[in-house]
This record gives sequence, structure tokens and C-alpha cells, in this order.
Amino acid sequence: MEQQTISREFIFPGNSESMVAARESMMDFIKENGASEGEEIDIFVALQEALANAVLHGCQNDGTKTIRCWIEIDPSAFMIVIRDPGPGFDVAATETASPSVNTTEHGRGICLMRSLMNDISYGHRGSEVRLRKLRGP
Repeated sequence: MEQQTISREFIFPGNSESMVAARESMMDFIKENGASEGEEIDIFVALQEALANAVLHGCQNDGTKTIRCWIEIDPSAFMIVIRDPGPGFDVAATETASPSVNTTEHGRGICLMRSLMNDISYGHRGSEVRLRKLRGP
């Protein structure tokens, strides 16, 4: 029987206290849907970085603001989208820097996410990050 695509939305307040519970709920969903141990570790670290960026930069740790996340899992990949209400950032600045050298004041998390995920892209002027991890055989 062929596995189908499944998805789930997660919505939580934009503060660090809520982020931990949201991350755990998201990881539970990923674990329940067949992630290997290696995939779990990579996704956990990348997800932590992306959520921390959304809380710190997008919401300024303000629990009255909302972060929306979507996870879609299909037989080939895990796709995670995280969107915050912030103004975003200069995405082009992160794309021109070498992945191993960080010349921006911030951005170490972006380099880390790139090293752990197969694809990372941005939408909404940088207030949305899309992380994609291919599934192993």
C-alpha cells in the first residue's frame, strides 16, 4: 500500500515559553510519521533554529503575536513551513554568503539549517522559511 501525503498545521504564541511545547508537538508528529533517528535529529535542530528566529526576530518574544507552522510529509520528504508576522529580512544577503562562512551579524542559524536540510527557501520577504528534508530509503 502506497503512503499518502499527510499534513498538519500548528499555531502558537510568539514567545519562547510557547516555542518549546510547539516544537515538541511538531516533533511528535514527525516521529509518529516514520522519521528515522538521523532525520529526527537533523529536523529537530533545524526546527529549533527556525522557531527561535521566528520568536526572536519575527515576534520579538511577544506572546500576543502568532507563529503559524505547517508540516507536510509524503513518501519522499518532510516539508516544514514556519511563518511569523515580522517584517522579514534581506534574504539575498544570506544567499550570497558562502555556506561555511557567515559574514552577517546574525545568520549562524541559517547556515546550520542549510547544513542539516536538503532545501531551505524563504517567502513573504523572509518572514516565512521552508525547510525540506528528503527521506532515506
